[in-house]
Amino acid sequence: MLTNNQEKETAMSTTTLRITGMTCGHCVAAVTKALQGVPGVESAQVNLERAEGVIKGSAPAEQLIKAVEGAGYHAKVA
Repeated sequence: MLTNNQEKETAMSTTTLRITGMTCGHCVAAVTKALQGVPGVESAQVNLERAEGVIKGSAPAEQLIKAVEGAGYHAKVA
């Protein structure tokens, strides 16, 4: 039998996205906000210099990509 923490760890994964179109801190904030709004996202860290986002949680990559695209940027799984 799994404890609550083990269940969370089992369901949580890390997805790294390559994000294009970001040019400034405002872009990073917009992408971060969009990713954090996806159900199942526990955390989202977006880096302008590396043009990537690292997302932890149970949300499918397809939903994460749609959120980034909805914010006006492009993304694909790294």
